[in-house]
Amino acid sequence: MPLERVSQSFKDVSMTFQSSPLNNDVLTLKNERAIARSIRNIVFTLPGEKPFEPDFGSRISQSLFENIDEISAAVIRDEIRQSITNFEPRVRLTEVETFPDFDNNSFDVVITYDIIGADVPTQELQFVLQPSR
Repeated sequence: MPLERVSQSFKDVSMTFQSSPLNNDVLTLKNERAIARSIRNIVFTLPGEKPFEPDFGSRISQSLFENIDEISAAVIRDEIRQSITNFEPRVRLTEVETFPDFDNNSFDVVITYDIIGADVPTQELQFVLQPSR
């Protein structure tokens, strides 16, 4: 069994790069919010978009233009699971669910995970995947 890293907190820079009115420093995301933002970034980043890491991200955008069905939902679910497992070592995935929304031509995604090394309850992240042109 691999050793788990124990940490008191996690901190990431906010992608808005806005400054804090209190100390004029860049805003940061902490703990659960930082990890949730990291997972969203992994899912929505295309491989090749991140400099010097050509494999970082997920290839879900290729599946968003396929027919909306259970097979596409399974492909998207597997791609999300693999991407998070490969690029976010701070979490242990519990479940990834994808539900086709035939009326809106989209997929509803629910990701359930535990944060390694933090004493917080199981986290859940929900978002909608839609094809964009």
